[in-house]
Amino acid sequence: MTEMSGEPFDKRITPYKDGVTDQAHEGLIRARSYVAGEVLSCYDAKAPILAQPEHGSEQWDQLLLGERFKVIERKHDFYWGQALRDGYVGYVPVSAFRNDWYLPTHYVSTLRTYVFVAPNVKASILTAISLNALVSVTRYENGFAYINDMGWVFASHLSTFETFADDFVAVAESYINAPYQWGGRESIGLDCSGLLQQALYASGYGCPRDSDMQARLGIGLDVRPDLDGLTRGDLVFWKGHVAIMVDEQNIIHANAHHMKVAVEPLAAAVNRIDACGSGAPTAFRRL
Repeated sequence: MTEMSGEPFDKRITPYKDGVTDQAHEGLIRARSYVAGEVLSCYDAKAPILAQPEHGSEQWDQLLLGERFKVIERKHDFYWGQALRDGYVGYVPVSAFRNDWYLPTHYVSTLRTYVFVAPNVKASILTAISLNALVSVTRYENGFAYINDMGWVFASHLSTFETFADDFVAVAESYINAPYQWGGRESIGLDCSGLLQQALYASGYGCPRDSDMQARLGIGLDVRPDLDGLTRGDLVFWKGHVAIMVDEQNIIHANAHHMKVAVEPLAAAVNRIDACGSGAPTAFRRL
């Protein structure tokens, strides 16, 4: 934790290091230097937010295409700063960014979609981008949208910021069998809190990054120890883990036991997690 006006604050979402912080925190954080910073856009399909400025360091979070990152410091081939969408702080490879002036006009509203070199299904594929990636559409042709001076995406795979999914649980279910990836938010692989965050983003809601932060969402439910009274969309929290109820008895979660996004009975997960020494659920929440 760091200190702001005498109170402890979370380093995960507070850009403070070696006495340096964002200029926006002047008067709030005691620091020797306040940096205005520069906002850059992620130009890769995804980029890691790392614990240290070195490849192979622990991945704490990810940026998706089009998401903004406020750079406070450069160290070798890495920028240190803060993701503007979920607030996470860490190091990101310099190569992931470009300085563009396009404001996002759409987001990817399907699990993933290809970027083609031409507006044609037979054209070569440049990359695949994930649900909730932010794009700027500059023109349309043949049912495709040209995005970010990059390439062409099937237009029906994009939505404006006025249209969102009706059921965040259904969004989570679209990730079934995606591999577990610590710190991941991409459609190829993600972790438990990334799954909840991405499902809520696609449904038009904000959501913090880590499960302990997410455990403050909604209202608390008193359903222990019989696990009765839960319904679709309720959230179940353990220390360091979160799952989503898909019905009264089953959950969906990205987990390291199955090493993928899986659906299983809540009771079975409770017993297994407790047997591993991680304890019983710590909270049940309803959005």
